[in-house]
Amino acid sequence: MTADQTSTTTPVTASEIESALIRHLEERVKTTVAPDHDIFASGLASSMFAMELVVHLEQSYGISIVGPDLKLDNFRTARSMTGLVLRLRADQSGDV
Repeated sequence: MTADQTSTTTPVTASEIESALIRHLEERVKTTVAPDHDIFASGLASSMFAMELVVHLEQSYGISIVGPDLKLDNFRTARSMTGLVLRLRADQSGDV
């Protein structure tokens, strides 16, 4: 099973999520992306790409991103997306 096929019950580290997200971003934007690189401020991503990221994260990590979690700040960097994934996986599994 790859990081892109992870279920909510499979332990996934922050490092694994961040690495998978960076690989995904680099494939999409065709340039190197650092963990804290703001893909929106730098012009690498658009609002349409933000919606694609929502779908990618939901499908890859078995999470639901709704309401206040849909703010752009959660998607600016691989690091912020990693934090969102970890928090939502914990919330949705009842581990809070």
